[in-house]
Amino acid sequence: MSAATEVALIALALATLAVAATRVPGVARVFLIAQAAFWSLSYVARPLVLLWVQPDPHFGDNVPDPRLAQFGYDRGIALVLHHVVFGLWVYAGFVVAYALWARRHPPRELPALTRDPDFVPTLAAMYCVGLLGRAASIASGSIGSAGDVDSASPILSFVAILATIAALGLIIFVRPATPRLTVLIIGGLLVGELAWTAIVESKTPIIGAAMAIAVRFAILGWTRAKAIGVGVIAVLGIGGFGWLQSLKQTKYVKAEASLADSSYPPIVHPFLSILRRFDLLEAATDAYFHQPGLWLTPAETLRHASASLVPSQLLGAAKFQSGTAWAQDVRGASVDMTKVSVSLAEGNLNEGYVLGGYPGVIVCAAFTFLLLLAWAKALYSRFFPVVVLGLALTGASALFERGILGSMENLGKFLQAAVLAWLISLVVREYRRRTTAEASPAVRAPAAAPVFVGAVTIEKRESPWG
Repeated sequence: MSAATEVALIALALATLAVAATRVPGVARVFLIAQAAFWSLSYVARPLVLLWVQPDPHFGDNVPDPRLAQFGYDRGIALVLHHVVFGLWVYAGFVVAYALWARRHPPRELPALTRDPDFVPTLAAMYCVGLLGRAASIASGSIGSAGDVDSASPILSFVAILATIAALGLIIFVRPATPRLTVLIIGGLLVGELAWTAIVESKTPIIGAAMAIAVRFAILGWTRAKAIGVGVIAVLGIGGFGWLQSLKQTKYVKAEASLADSSYPPIVHPFLSILRRFDLLEAATDAYFHQPGLWLTPAETLRHASASLVPSQLLGAAKFQSGTAWAQDVRGASVDMTKVSVSLAEGNLNEGYVLGGYPGVIVCAAFTFLLLLAWAKALYSRFFPVVVLGLALTGASALFERGILGSMENLGKFLQAAVLAWLISLVVREYRRRTTAEASPAVRAPAAAPVFVGAVTIEKRESPWG
């Protein structure tokens, strides 16, 4: 089949996914539609740009892939998308089946912790702690960027995660007394996440914030105005990503980027920065050239996935890093990576194909779908650490561009963040308990004091007016 046919089949599978998602009640609908949009940028928009422009590969521009150009874009894209077409239709089948089941099993009306008076104050405290971690990372120059293998300061990076998790939690769960205050709080949180997106050169924070707004509306109820608002935020975030990136670039880097962009039509220029970040087509190309097998056995995959949930300090050994291993072993099979050290997003379908061929694609698609259902249930949990895990997944890329190994690595990191968040919640609850106790009178007078007069008991009552 031609590349256009493969892309059309992918677009049809994603449209099926999106339509089925509209029939799914609750917050799961939000992530399913977001997945369809995310994967369309990688597997539809980027191939269409390559087929239209036919750009020549050169240094500094990762949109054209030399391996695809060597085959010819039409033939090359058709070859590398076979397993993606199969996997997306399998995933769409899962969603359709779940939509038919879920219509008869609606979720709870409101998440359990919305009735907890300590919940939002705990999220606010987490956000303050996380902001301190972000500020310390900026001051110490230990800010990482997309694709970095190791963080310059793992502790500061870990603390900074709390700000992202808490920002998403506040966007979803904060309920101020007035609409104006609501707009101010959520607007401030959005600006903060947009700024952090530019600082760390990653699309994840702003996408997570947009997701949080959509989840908020899914809980409170959708209206046409809310749907349009979420769409506008998403478009502005994606379209403005290149402008935010340019704020940190030197004149030389800007000139180099302008030279790379000059080979594309002007209508594409605003979206080139974000298309370069949606690189799952490159991962699909990696998987095709590597072919199934010769990377990890099922036993090794299970062992590495399980070890990812254990802190390195307790494990006593360095953890397996799937993004780094993918760059070295899978992409390294067709691209010279000897002088490059980077961590890559592999994608669930691509990882599944390399690990086990088409059966592996089915397993990884099922894992991502089950993880999404677990996320949706976690937000409604009455246990604070479980809700934190759900919030962390809201702002992570696990459900979009990671496979089993990468998702388990994220979960291991988020489990540690959930423990720290739980400790903060204990401090906040104790502080609020003591504050409330000090504000209350220490000894209350009895409501009624009996007075004995002879053999007759007369009850003396306090006046309700004091």
